[in-house]
Amino acid sequence: MRPHRFLLALALSIAVALAGQAPGFAAPPRWIHRVDSLVRALPISVTVALEGDTLYAHEDWVARPPASNEKLLLSMALLKRLGPDATIGTRLLATERVGADGVLEGNLWIVGHGDPEIDALDMAAFASALLDDGVERVRGRVFAATGPFSRDWWAPGWRDYFPDVYIALPTALTYRSNEGAGGRHLRDPERLAAKALTTKLEGRGIEVAGTPGSGSTPRGLVALAMIRSDPLATIMQRMNLISSNFRAEVLGKLLGAERLGSPGTIAKGARVIERFARSHDVHVIAHDSSGLSYDNRVSAEGLVDLLGVAERAAWGGVLRGTLPAGGEGTLQDRLETVTVRAKTGTLIDVSALSGWVWLEREDAWAAFSILSSGMDEDRAKSIENKIVRVVAANAARR
Repeated sequence: MRPHRFLLALALSIAVALAGQAPGFAAPPRWIHRVDSLVRALPISVTVALEGDTLYAHEDWVARPPASNEKLLLSMALLKRLGPDATIGTRLLATERVGADGVLEGNLWIVGHGDPEIDALDMAAFASALLDDGVERVRGRVFAATGPFSRDWWAPGWRDYFPDVYIALPTALTYRSNEGAGGRHLRDPERLAAKALTTKLEGRGIEVAGTPGSGSTPRGLVALAMIRSDPLATIMQRMNLISSNFRAEVLGKLLGAERLGSPGTIAKGARVIERFARSHDVHVIAHDSSGLSYDNRVSAEGLVDLLGVAERAAWGGVLRGTLPAGGEGTLQDRLETVTVRAKTGTLIDVSALSGWVWLEREDAWAAFSILSSGMDEDRAKSIENKIVRVVAANAARR
């Protein structure tokens, strides 16, 4: 053997030996090459982790807009603060006590505290409660409280048309998603709730003298009845399934009020999300709870780190269960044959998909996040689907 060939053979032998002993020298698995080929030279960040061990990472440190993946961050902060079984109360109060003759001389007040799903059935429940208490007549009016949340309806990074098109006014007392005829977003949704209760009372034979109204709650009110929402986890499941911006911002205001005090605001909800992430050493820039803001920022690595926090928490399984499965909700027509639970996110030239995918080779859930910016929506979603399919069928610890 010639000297140069001997040296080359020796070098190859050493390389093979090192590859067999040290993982760093081993060729990456084929599935990693497949994912690399999908994301190479594109503005996409990807992280996949199994039980805290990173299986794949591509530009995972780059902070990008999460779009509606912000709702995933909101969900985690809510579950940590309030727990999955928490319910939200809506109260019915009065300015006077009901007389022995069944007459209420004063006004009725409906006061909400952040239940985003109040509807006609709730007003019927209030009417039944008053009937059971022997109320026969209300000499005053039915009012709906316009507090204790602020009436802010905008956040940095929102487009001017968002309140008209993508989100109704997030209020403490909601009614039928704060939408009027034709889905029109109302500026006085509380008045609609007061009108609905008035109609329900009169339908049950309880006379109401005055016309419905809304305003600031007076002091010294007397408690008459309370209704409670579904458990928080159930509300979040409906929020995440269809990516409801309205539910997200109402719950964000609730979170802000719970953590930072009244009044609840969009900015306070965002601040609590940031604090939740920072408490786990993840940097997040949040301006809202819905993800409508183009100025929100999170990295794929940070999002997966927070999913890891959820995995170790008592409420982690609950969180996973609130996310759409393949073929459901915002994943309709996507990933139907993959065992996945994930939150989508879409803005103009922004796409996101984060959650958990079941690894067939590991028989376990892996956390993942795919964030892109500056790409066509259809192309981004197609790449997301391909990545998730490759990971589900092939990813494993080396």
